[in-house]
Amino acid sequence: MQEQEKTNLYLVPTPIGNLEDITLRAIRILKEVDVILAEDTRTSGKLLQHLGIDKRMHSHHLHNEHKATAHLVDRLKAGEVMALISDAGTPGISDPGFYLVRECLKHDIKIECLPGATAFVPAIVKSGFSTDRFTFEGFLPVKKGRQTRLQSLAEEERTMIFYESPHRLLKTLTQFGEYFGGERLASVSREITKMFEETINGTLDELIQVFTTKAIKGEFVIVVSGATKGSKSDKE
Repeated sequence: MQEQEKTNLYLVPTPIGNLEDITLRAIRILKEVDVILAEDTRTSGKLLQHLGIDKRMHSHHLHNEHKATAHLVDRLKAGEVMALISDAGTPGISDPGFYLVRECLKHDIKIECLPGATAFVPAIVKSGFSTDRFTFEGFLPVKKGRQTRLQSLAEEERTMIFYESPHRLLKTLTQFGEYFGGERLASVSREITKMFEETINGTLDELIQVFTTKAIKGEFVIVVSGATKGSKSDKE
């Protein structure tokens, strides 16, 4: 019988809020690996303590991933087994992970990505918009390239998904209204899986009005319906 190829790097999703949202397999992998690469060791340390896992951790985040990856690849090639986790959700989705994965693939290092928590899936399912075809845009550029991106999305017919921070939410909804039209339907979800989870649906104009007077707290996922014939972008 042919020996199964050994996995050296596991991408392990962690809960985005509710600590029960972690799989039995994820817990087993985190217990078995040699080291855990964590976006923030303090945040991940609390999760590991909750799960009863005592494991060596190394920081692996946006500010050091390019510098540290070559050394990590050498260690993985030497046989060390690692798990990569982010503060919340699936590594590589608006979080560190892409660069390490790409370099591991270049060196024929076997990778496994476990299925698990990610914020945009429940947000789009709860929105009521089409899930047949959608585009995940993540965080928009803060300054350079932002207007160009919005212009390019004005005629996008697929459902669009965005991540946004609380201090930019109202600005982003306002810009969506300007580029997509105030009557475009959208859905805003916050604190998914957490105690104060909330989803508000309506037109962009209605959502702007809601969040003009409402306290804006938490992490947000915005889902915007795709353009249709007769929309603002078609008339311009």
